[in-house]
Amino acid sequence: MQDTHKNIVSAIGAKVLRLVQSLGETAVLIQKTFGSIFQIRNGGKNVWYQMQEMGARSFSVTSLTLMFTGMVLALQTGTSFIKVFNEPLYVGRIVGISIVKELGPVLTAMVFAGRVGAAIAAELGTMKVTEQIDALYTLGTNPVKYLTVPRFIAAITMLPFLTIYSNFLGVFGGYLVATLKFSIPSPVYLDDIYALQIREVMHGLVKSVVFALIVVSVSCYKGLTTSGGAEGVGKSTTSAVVISMVSILIGDYFLSAVLVALRIG
Repeated sequence: MQDTHKNIVSAIGAKVLRLVQSLGETAVLIQKTFGSIFQIRNGGKNVWYQMQEMGARSFSVTSLTLMFTGMVLALQTGTSFIKVFNEPLYVGRIVGISIVKELGPVLTAMVFAGRVGAAIAAELGTMKVTEQIDALYTLGTNPVKYLTVPRFIAAITMLPFLTIYSNFLGVFGGYLVATLKFSIPSPVYLDDIYALQIREVMHGLVKSVVFALIVVSVSCYKGLTTSGGAEGVGKSTTSAVVISMVSILIGDYFLSAVLVALRIG
């Protein structure tokens, strides 16, 4: 029995140590990346390519996700208020504030993690197991400058833009349901949207920047530490997506608490 307890404690301790080591290595990667951002030369083409991959090719999936989220939110809100007040009240206000402050940033980041995070981890992981990253060291090229810096810049730039775009589509989806199903006049719905304050919009945009940093940091770290051949690439990709999504949901609460305390949103 005593040996069993020792084994359990040892296993827990080993997992904790691996977690702390991973967090430390990720922090070092972030520090090296931000330290190298202003040192890259002739990297504009690579950054532009990453922005296209992360942004332009994510429009379709984020469009569908947020538009139908706005439609469902308006449908449920209108139906609930009809049961209570016999009128679909405040549909625009609830859809607007929910999309802009929470659902827009979080759902866009989740889709971003599933599509972009997986691609980053798989690409870097493949380069790692095929020794292409070691070849960069041999050629005197810093992999952080060449591989992670363009991805960090592109992710932190594109996710806020994707969030703004998704917010518009979410509000538009709610508008369709509000006007077509509940016969809410367009001016009434739009007045509720115009009532949103700039600090409420900034609340969501600040979150999107932090979420982008989470996704790209986790994905780059998992890709660069991949081992075990093709199987290892698959595990790193899955792990990057799962950790990114869980971190987004956990970080959302603490970010909300901090931003509310700072009266941003």
